[in-house]
Parts: sequence; C-alpha cells; structure tokens
Amino acid sequence: MKLQFFGAARMVTGSKHLLTLNDGTKILLDCGLVQGKLENREDLNRKFGFNPAEVDYLILSHAHIDHSGLIPRLVREGFNGIIFCTAATHDLCKLMLMDSSRIQEDDIKYLNKRRIKKGLPPVEPLYEEEDVSKALSLIQELEYDQVLRINANLSIHFTDAGHLLGSACVHLKIRTAPRKFVQLSFTGDIGKYGDSILRDPQPFSAPDYLICESTYGNKLHPTVGDAREELLSIIKHTCIDKKGKLIIPAFSVDRTQEIIYLLDQAWNEGLLPNIPVYVDSPLSVKATDVMREHNECYRDEFLDYIAKDSDPFGFKNLKFITDVEESKTLNAKKEPCIIISASGMAEAGRIKHHIANNIQKPSTTILLVGYCTPESLGGRLKSGASSVRIFGDEYPVKAEVRSLDYYSAHADYVEMLKFLGEMKPKKVRKLFLVHGEYDNQLAFKERLLDAGFRHIFIPGHGESFDLN
Repeated sequence: MKLQFFGAARMVTGSKHLLTLNDGTKILLDCGLVQGKLENREDLNRKFGFNPAEVDYLILSHAHIDHSGLIPRLVREGFNGIIFCTAATHDLCKLMLMDSSRIQEDDIKYLNKRRIKKGLPPVEPLYEEEDVSKALSLIQELEYDQVLRINANLSIHFTDAGHLLGSACVHLKIRTAPRKFVQLSFTGDIGKYGDSILRDPQPFSAPDYLICESTYGNKLHPTVGDAREELLSIIKHTCIDKKGKLIIPAFSVDRTQEIIYLLDQAWNEGLLPNIPVYVDSPLSVKATDVMREHNECYRDEFLDYIAKDSDPFGFKNLKFITDVEESKTLNAKKEPCIIISASGMAEAGRIKHHIANNIQKPSTTILLVGYCTPESLGGRLKSGASSVRIFGDEYPVKAEVRSLDYYSAHADYVEMLKFLGEMKPKKVRKLFLVHGEYDNQLAFKERLLDAGFRHIFIPGHGESFDLN
C-alpha cells in the first residue's frame, strides 16, 4: 500500500490524502480547497498531482470547504466513483459547495478583469454549478458506527469527530494478505470537548496507521466560563461603552450557530443588552435550518435546552439577513449592533465589506472567534497588522481587534492528547501529522513522543510512504 499527501501537508487547508491499495484501488481521503494568501494557491487548487479519473472512492470527513471544496473540480476532471460521508455532511455540502461555486464565479470575474487589463488571457473557474450537481449525485450516506463492506478487501466505518455537524473520523479495514487485515484511521478534524452543541469526539481503538490533524498542536483554549463572560464583556465594551459595532467573522456552520445559541441563553437570562443582532449571510441562514434537522449530532445538554426553548437559534433582537441591499444598509446604520457574517477567516463573503466599511472606526471591534490561516485577512488582523489590503485597497486598522479562540471548532493539544490517549500508542505503527502549520506540528510531535507514540511523520506536499 502507498499513502501520498497532496494537501494540508505542513499547512492547514486543502486536506487531500491518496491511499493506493495493493490491488490498485485508489481511495482519496477528503478533497479540500487550499485557502489563504499563498503564492502557489492557484496551482495547488488547479493541479491535483494525480489523475482524478483513476480514483475509485472519495471518503469525506466533513463539509468544511478546506476538506470538501475541490470535490466538484475532481468530478470536472474525471472522477466518477462513490463519495462516502454522513447524512449531515451531505446536507451541508448541498449548501456549501453551491455557495463555493458562486464564490468561484465572482472571484474569476474579478481576476479576469485584472488579467485582461494586463494583456493576459482569461482563466476558467475551478468548477461550475453543474460540476457541483454531479458531485452531489455521487454521494452515498453512511451512519456513524455503520460498517460498510465495500468489497472483499475493504470496509469502512465512521465515528463522531465532534468538530462540525456530521463530521467523522474515517476507519478503513484493509485486507493485505489472505488472512491479514490492517486498519488505517483518519481523524479528519478533531472537535473540542465540552462543545455547547455537538457531542464530544468519539474515541476509537488504535489503528495500524493513523493520519491525525494538528491545527492547535501548540495551543490551548480558554475555559468555557471565561469565553462566555469575555464575549458578554466585549459586547458591553463595544456596544454600550463605545457605542460602536461588534463585527464577528464566523464560519457559516456551527460557529455562527454556537454564538447565536450563547446569545440566546444570555437573552433568556437577561444578560444581553437590548441591541440588534444581525446574522448577515445567506449560507448561515440555510445552515441554521440544516442544523435544526440533525438531532443525532447533538449533546444531551443541548437537547435538554431545546426541550425548554424550541428555537435555540432565535430570540427577539436577532434578525437573519439574506438580501444584498439589506446587507448594505447595515454599513449605513450608526446605532450599536452586533454583525455576525461569513467567512470565519474574513477571506470571502459579506464580512469583507463590513470590515472594509468599519475598520477605520475606533468605536468598532472586530472579534475573531476561530482559526485563521496566517495569510488570511483574519490572520493578518489577528497578528496585529497596522494596515490590511481589502478589495485591492490598503486600510489602516483603527478598529479594536480581539480574539476568542475558544470558539474554534478544533481541539487544542491537551484535548487531542486526551482523544488519542484512549488508544494504546505502541499499537500504532506509523502516525502522520497533517492539517497544521509546521512549527505547531513539530511541537505536537514532541508531545506525542512523550505520550508513548513512535514513528511519527510530518509529510511534505506530494510525499509518499510505503505501508506494506
């Protein structure tokens, strides 16, 4: 068997790992879009490094675009196999991949205008809506803990990763000889323990080979109590004391709903100031509806809250906005308010307009609530940049920039070690760290060695390993 890494290798986005079995079967684990301001991003998104038509199966850990966003391009270039994922991931992909297609279309129009001015030929989009539709038609849903025997040499099952609605750890049982089987597991992205909505990540026994994420391999989250208190404190500081706007870039799925749920609780307890809260993202609105349909992913405490409050994603001062003109009017409003909008890294969508229109106002607070790649707009703001480029123009940063990393969907290194600590380290023959910045991966590798794991690798892009 051969395992080769074509994405999220010494970087966070673009998850894409190709497993070739001894009988020639090719299995792709995730097919994600590379995001951020990387110099070679276009190349990485346009060139897979392998022939998509030769891939037999695609197994999708979850719906985030850095894990699913290149599936339509894979189809466009010849993939016609089966895509396995959970039902919730399927439902989210219906929304997120179509949304991604529209973003591709908008981005390519802007890019081609600039290319034409420079006398360069126009380029094609990565994919179009018809590619998304075909990709969705190839999906086969699989429940958590349901073992599917694909053929005599291969079976698959999912366990709950607790990272996103429908997110899964992938487990492959592979026949390597007449009476010999090995297990390869892929964590996807590991969720944090004690999430307010989703269940904790589900432990599993040690596989022979493990591909593990490492996003927060050198980072700790604040506690839940601190995060809630700090969020309410930031709201008071911005909207009451400064009489300004609190702008929150948040991923459309899970993080937006988690913040709404917290605000819903605060409203019911009389702790939320009487100010308007706007969720300005068509995708977030649709994703919130999907979230209402998948109770199988929720922790018991959240189900108990639903029994008392039938709509945990709605309260009196909350308004969902889909109309473009209504979105634009938010920038003209002078009264204090909270604006939650996608994307979480502030790289695309309406959030960029809200930031551009308010970043030069000291009364504004921009609150970053999840992981941002260093090259993204969110990452540059988080690092303390004195000015940032938005839509081709340079903006001095006069707004206050704060961050609350608790709301990241990723486990920190203590939580990842707890998750992996459920297994016997010596049974893992090889452990591969993916989906992390290289410095974080090196730090996490040392922690894993201290925990008893051996033979830990940090693959580079395109690097392959023999698993026989």
